[in-house]
Amino acid sequence: MFASHPLAVIRAASLRRMLAAAALATALTLPVALPASAQARAVPDSFADLAERLLPGVVNISSSQTLAARNDRQGPEVPMFPPGSPFEQFFRDFLDRNRPPGQQRGPQAPPRRMQSLGSGFIIDPSGIVVTNNHVIEGADEVTVTLQDNTTLKATILGRDERTDIAVLKVTSDKPLAAVPFGDSDKIRVGDWVLAIGNPFGLGGTVTAGIVSARGRDIQQGPYDNFIQTDAAINQGNSGGPLFNLNGEVIGINTAIYSRSGGSIGIGFSIPSTLAKTVVAQLRDYGRAKRGWLGVKIQQVTPEIADSMGMKEATGALVASVEDGGPAASAKIRGGDIITKFNGQDIKEMRNLPRIVAETEIGKTVPVTIWRDGHELNLNTTVGELPDDQKLAAASPDRPAPLAGRPVEVAGLGLKLTPITPEARERFSIGPDQKGVLVTEVAPNSPAADRGLKAGDVIVEVQQQEVASPGDVVDRVDRARKSNRRSVLMLIQGTDGPRWVPLSIAPDNKRQPG
Repeated sequence: MFASHPLAVIRAASLRRMLAAAALATALTLPVALPASAQARAVPDSFADLAERLLPGVVNISSSQTLAARNDRQGPEVPMFPPGSPFEQFFRDFLDRNRPPGQQRGPQAPPRRMQSLGSGFIIDPSGIVVTNNHVIEGADEVTVTLQDNTTLKATILGRDERTDIAVLKVTSDKPLAAVPFGDSDKIRVGDWVLAIGNPFGLGGTVTAGIVSARGRDIQQGPYDNFIQTDAAINQGNSGGPLFNLNGEVIGINTAIYSRSGGSIGIGFSIPSTLAKTVVAQLRDYGRAKRGWLGVKIQQVTPEIADSMGMKEATGALVASVEDGGPAASAKIRGGDIITKFNGQDIKEMRNLPRIVAETEIGKTVPVTIWRDGHELNLNTTVGELPDDQKLAAASPDRPAPLAGRPVEVAGLGLKLTPITPEARERFSIGPDQKGVLVTEVAPNSPAADRGLKAGDVIVEVQQQEVASPGDVVDRVDRARKSNRRSVLMLIQGTDGPRWVPLSIAPDNKRQPG
């Protein structure tokens, strides 16, 4: 992304992962609101009193794990494979056959311990500690060090990879100093904040700055809604708190943009509004429970908005609906644009997963959609996000396009045929898949610009099903006569269904040649 000067999102977390300046380190990834502090204040003369009050509630976290023993002390190592993997012996035999004369396999080295350092904060005097998941991920031992250097063994109550939040429990013979959560929704850009943590393993360190921005999406997950701050955050700060001037936690420090791995004044924190919900669930249930709608969505571009008769590009376009899910029960269907959910406007696609996730499971909420040129109000009952929900993997590259007598769609760079049995076999198209087959895409055409390929199936055009190449040509012609600048197609490809807007050029323009 930044070729000449690699600028990467770095986990403000563990020292064990200080591999390179451009290493990726997502200290937290999550969705939700923003920091707390209500009114603008004058520049404080000093943060000393506040820091003195807050430091006892911030802890250093050390986690360690045992790594597999090295099999060879001399020459190349056998790669690490899962226990029982047949590849381990294969590589061992290969390296033995190719070992230089006189070089013997060394004795097996003892298992190695790897340590990770991070930060956390106490939210309950009984010993409940919040940190980042990546600080303790894979650890078989976790210790918490208090401000007075007392070291306590910690157990993991729960952790959540999607938000990069973890909750620990320590036992002490006396109540521990705790810090409260604040309301990150109330914070404003320009508000003063303090970050406290354990950068580079140095121990309790206080830095000050302001809220630089809200609602940042740094492409680290479906719930990105980070607070950006210029308070210095470095590796080892992960899991530490971001405070407002009331001494309330309004963020969990997480990631930084950096060329060197150190702070350049661009740090990111998980908003407390989201964190509080996840922390409570991890504490009570050992896992996070999220609302679920059962849709696959994509961004509404200006071209898509135009093709659907919307005045502005807003909302989340439903690419597909999962059978039996809440959306299907509510009669939401592919091609709908969700513009409002539970009373909250969906300005961008990325807003919807976060809002749905935060909605109470089992609650019936109103949903506003755009369909057939007008708004429609529905109701849906929010389900629980399945633990095993994953993105579909991409399929292998497709074979060469079919021969035949395809129909060309003027101005779009597409050649189409019906789906024949031969086509189904060649392109691995399911027996129940309906639509029209793309057999050829002209270079530098509108279709090529949008990533269409031979083997894709056009299922709908302008939200109407198509069964033949003639149907596609007819829908495109109608869109042109309606003075649309683009036409919307539902494409079934190797990665699943997606909506694609294609610019409609006059028949005598932009013809591939």
